[in-house]
Amino acid sequence: MLASSALALLVVPLLAGCLRVQVSMGISADDKVSGQIVAATVPTDENDRGPQLTPPGALTNRIRVQEYRRDGYVGTEAFFNGLSFGEVQQLGSMYSETGTDLQLALRRSGDLVSLDGRINLEDVPAQGADVQFTVAFPARVATTNGVRQGDSTVTWKLPAGEVSTLRAEVRYPDPDTRSFAGWAGMAAGVAIAVAAIVGVMAWSNRNRPTPRGPRRKTPLSSSTR
Repeated sequence: MLASSALALLVVPLLAGCLRVQVSMGISADDKVSGQIVAATVPTDENDRGPQLTPPGALTNRIRVQEYRRDGYVGTEAFFNGLSFGEVQQLGSMYSETGTDLQLALRRSGDLVSLDGRINLEDVPAQGADVQFTVAFPARVATTNGVRQGDSTVTWKLPAGEVSTLRAEVRYPDPDTRSFAGWAGMAAGVAIAVAAIVGVMAWSNRNRPTPRGPRRKTPLSSSTR
């Protein structure tokens, strides 16, 4: 089984270099992805609203977008919950601006889930740039080129002016395999329970005494009358 997704995050390189892109994602044991995306810049004037994130049509009701204003940055932040690997792929269309991009792929092969990404920030000035990517996995990360935050979380702080790669691998059971195993276990349990009930009934019938017929009354003789 192979499942994949690609997340294209388009960021706008500003002349001042004051760019903030923060992506936080959590992957659950059933391969569902939830998280938050922040895209913001330092405004050039009072009417500058910063980058605007627009959910793709198919996910309009599953992604919540709101205004972002923090630390002198303005823009938008998006929240999503319970997306499949395939649905995560659609997040790339949230960015209407063109510019540098981050490409991310999540793939499953048996019990192995791998993350591979590439981001080109060559056109982003280093001054004021804040680009970070954080992923929390449902199990201990086996290998990564990011910075570990505990056993199951990895963070990449991506430098401006460079091309960076993201890699991580983790092993945890395929949810489809777990579902089949759970169904098979339940079916086996039901079969065992039925067999036990049948066995108890058979044993009870085997040891039950044969009921006696009604006792016949002895007729009175003429001498007793």
